[in-house]
Amino acid sequence: MYREFIAPSDQEIIEQLGEWPEVEEESGARTLTFRGSGGESILFSYDTLARSVRVRWENREGELVLDLFRESATRMNVHSDSASSRILVDFEMGECEGRMEISIIPSMVIRDQLIFK
Repeated sequence: MYREFIAPSDQEIIEQLGEWPEVEEESGARTLTFRGSGGESILFSYDTLARSVRVRWENREGELVLDLFRESATRMNVHSDSASSRILVDFEMGECEGRMEISIIPSMVIRDQLIFK
């Protein structure tokens, strides 16, 4: 069964995270780039029509540390307050469901779970 991928508007993302999503012209996918205090960076992209997300984490030398791609996204939320900023993405695929959390502030952390229902 097809489920829509519900994502926040570009305006909500800039208000919550301080970054305006870059838009890929061909696919309409959106990309956000976050830089850590130690020089590392996280590139987060999402495509609502394809229901997919990708997270690429590079260290301060520009070497790839993590490259995670996941389909079947159903909902994306962004949260920010005085202590933290993060992106949450929920997934549902057949017998499995999961959540990816990308923390930007106070430090860069990626948590990902995919479990049987």
